[in-house]
Parts: sequence; structure tokens; C-alpha cells
Amino acid sequence: MPSKKDSGRYQGVERRVQWLSLALVLAMALLCVRFWSLQIVSLGEFTKLAENNRVWQKRLAADRGMIYDSKGEVLADNRASADVVFVPGDCPAELLEKVCHSLEALIGSDPEELLKRVSAQRHTPFTQLLVKRDISKVDRVRVEENLHAMPGVATIVHPQRRYLFQETAGQLLGYLGEINRAELDRMADQGYFMGDLVGKDGLERYYEDLLHGRDGFMLVTRYASGQPQLRTDRSGRPVIARRDSIGHHLNLEAPPVLPHSGGSLHLTLDIDLQRRCEAILKDKVGAIVILDADTGAVLAMASEPGYDPGVFVNRGSVAERMELLSDEKPNRMSNRGFREVYPPGSIFKIVLAAAALEENLINNHSHFFCPGHYTLDGKGRRWHCWQRYGHGNMTVAEALAYSCDVFFYNVGRRLDVDRIVSYSHKMGVGVKTGIDLPGEMVGLVPGREWKAALNADKPVWEQQWYPGETINLSIGQGSCTATVLQGAVMMACIVNGGYRVRPFLNKDLGEARSEKLFRDDTIEEVTKGLRQCI
Repeated sequence: MPSKKDSGRYQGVERRVQWLSLALVLAMALLCVRFWSLQIVSLGEFTKLAENNRVWQKRLAADRGMIYDSKGEVLADNRASADVVFVPGDCPAELLEKVCHSLEALIGSDPEELLKRVSAQRHTPFTQLLVKRDISKVDRVRVEENLHAMPGVATIVHPQRRYLFQETAGQLLGYLGEINRAELDRMADQGYFMGDLVGKDGLERYYEDLLHGRDGFMLVTRYASGQPQLRTDRSGRPVIARRDSIGHHLNLEAPPVLPHSGGSLHLTLDIDLQRRCEAILKDKVGAIVILDADTGAVLAMASEPGYDPGVFVNRGSVAERMELLSDEKPNRMSNRGFREVYPPGSIFKIVLAAAALEENLINNHSHFFCPGHYTLDGKGRRWHCWQRYGHGNMTVAEALAYSCDVFFYNVGRRLDVDRIVSYSHKMGVGVKTGIDLPGEMVGLVPGREWKAALNADKPVWEQQWYPGETINLSIGQGSCTATVLQGAVMMACIVNGGYRVRPFLNKDLGEARSEKLFRDDTIEEVTKGLRQCI
């Protein structure tokens, strides 16, 4: 029989076995709970993570809308362009340097620069890196022949903007550039993503909403070998998915939804007339604007020097783009038809003639004598006429024909500055015309309110408007400025019988004009003088 000592020893061992068994049971229970949590509770989360690792989205770029002139001539379209891209996560680490140098040999890319970019993006290895944009057909063939030896490298074909007339109408069409952070924040809910090209100037910018298409996204399954395969639905059709503004899938198993091309833009512009106007300005600095006086349709708006918008998408180097963007004198990026202001000079006399006739301050028989100069109340400072020996007696029609300064000094005194400002604005001078282009300049027809506001912190005598300033204003000088487009709108007001028109380039806008501003006899007398001037 076991002794009491042995019995106590066995009881101690039994107790330890019981505690150990309990610990094992608890450990197994905890393990089971964890397995249950992973496989049941968190199944959706981990399935999504696995899906994200296995499935990636192939973006299907939409074509940008076409731009046509008034006769249906294509001004801007799209062509197929191929880019070389690299996904570091699909390339074994031991082959990384070799692949970068292979790309150097094939397309002339910088291997050191590419390796730096790969290193900077090591936390997101499956993010696509652009190696070279818009490669030639020869380079594309060379790359694709060697894809088997360059894991992670691919060529992507997408639509590329093309401007068929290069510099002709380039400033009107505008150019494209990569979307910046501020633009992306503002337009993210409209289907834009970092790296997208958007209109930066001209019609491309003003009609961005119309011209920009809506991309699609095709889901592609990536295998361990790195070879992609299109994701298909139960019927075997490719699945194309959309994403919301923060990148979430809206419906992975939705029926295919293809990209939607942007809308077409049909212009009032006549490209042949535009080309002739630009030829007239060749090697000069200036602008020509031609309007349909009855409707306001812009038939031509030439501005020199200009630029080729294709430089920003396919034909230019970074150096060329920077040179254009940093130009100051003369600025090739600025359309002088509506973005630069100049003293209107003698064409401003048309405003005064029409205003004075309409206000019955003069008529077709009224005349003023021009001795070659003008003085206020017959004394003091002299304001000279361009014809130093004078024009003699002048009617309003003759004064317009010979551009007599003294006649309009007299008319300006009778109108006074307030009515000059009012009629100027009615005829479209010193106010925005409303043309469908971004960045229109306003110009200025100075008056009492303008001068008082300008000199608000100065003595009262500097805030006052003086008769001598009205004299200068009467011939479009002093602080008076206007755009070439405003001059065209003002002239159209006379040609069309007294209506101010809104200039436009998009055919779909149609005409918009004011109520009749002048009597027929006013228009007849001003027109008579302008005809004699030719």
C-alpha cells in the first residue's frame, strides 16, 4: 500500500494536471473564438482586402468632345496615344534595376530617376508610374516585344487631344493641362481624378463641362504571376464598374457601362477667315475681331503673336511649355482681342456723335469751327487737333469723316462726362461684353464716381472731375481704355440699326441683343460720316 507521503505526491500531480488541462481548454476556446471572429465576423472585411489585392481597376478613358468651325471643319479632335507605365509591385526586387535600364535602352527614359520614384512609392508598390507619355509607334512595338522580360511594364493606349490647325485660332481654343489640387477638390464629384487633363484656357476651359467625357473602369484580376485577366460576370461578359467621388465601387457586378465621350462644340468661327486675319497680323502685335453685326456671332478673332496649344499635350517639351507660360513681352498666351485694353482713340468719337444726336444737342446741320486748337471758354490751355492748321467749319458727318478733334471737344463739353459714361456703357465700351470666353477684361470709361473712389484717401480737389478731363475723354484719351472686342460691339451697334449685341462663339447660344438704343435718324447721320471716312 502506498504510504501517506506517496498519496500526497500523487494528489499534487493530479492538481497540476487539472490546472494544465484547464489552461489548454481555455487556450483552445480563445483560439476557436478568434477563428470564428476571423472567418465569420470579419469575413466581409478580409474578403474586401483580398479582393483589393487581387482585383484592380483598369480605367477606360473617355474621348474629349470635338470642336468644329462654322462650316463643320474639325478644329480639335482626339487620336490614339500610347504611354509606357510601370507597376513596381509586379516586378521582383532582383529584376528592378535591370528593368529600369532596359527601358532606358528602349525609349530613352532615365533609370536613376525611375528608381528614385519607385523608392519614394515603396509603401504603395502597386501604384502605376508613368515612365514616358505619347511614345512613337516604333517605340511602342519595341517595348511590347520585350514585355516578357520586363515584369511590371505595360503600354496603355488612351485618347490624346489634337489641334489640327496648330497656331491658327490657338488662343481661342485654349489648351489642356493636368488638373491641380484646387480644381480636383472642386470637381471630384464630376468624375475627375488626379492626373486628368482639363481645360486651362480659352474654349477648352470655358466649355470644360461640355467637352469632358465620363470615364469607365474595367475590373481586372491579377494573378501571382502578375499577368492580368479581365474580370467577368456569371455570363462571361467583362465587368465594367463605376466609382464614386472617393473611389468606392458602386456595383461590382453591374452590367457593362462604357465611357461616355464629351459633347461636341460647334463654333461660329470661320477658320478660313481666321487664318486670313492672322496672316494680316503676321510678325506684328495686335488683334482683329470680326462680328456678325446683327447677331453678335464671332466670325474671327485673330491675335498675334499666338501659340500652338498642341505644345501642351503632345508636341512640346517641358522647356517649350515653360517658355510660353513665362513670356511677358509680348505675351503669346494672351488673346489681345478681349484680354488686353488700349486707349480707344478716335473710334470713341462715334459714341459721342451718337449720344449728342440722340440727346438733340446737335443735328445734321450743326457745325463747329476748327482752327486747329480748342480752349475752355476761349482762354487758358489749348487742346490741339491732329490737323494743326484746322479743318474749318465741320458738321457731325464731316467731323467723323475727317476725325476732327476740335469738333468732339465741343460735343464733349455739351454732353458732359456723366452722359458720355452712360452712352459708352450702353454701346458696350467699358463693360464686359459677355462673350463665352474666360478672363475678359472690362476696360474703363472714367467719370466722377471712378475718380472719387480712386482718390478717396487724397484731398478733395484731387477727387473732383474737371472740364479738361472731359476734353481728353471726348477723343478716347486720358484714362479711357477698351478691348478690341468692345470696339467691335460698339461698331455693330451702329451697323445693325442701334442694337447692342452679345458676342458669342458657341453656335448653340444664339443671338441676344438689347432694345433699340438710337433713333433711325441718329444711326443714319453717324453712318453717313463713317461712309465718308472710308
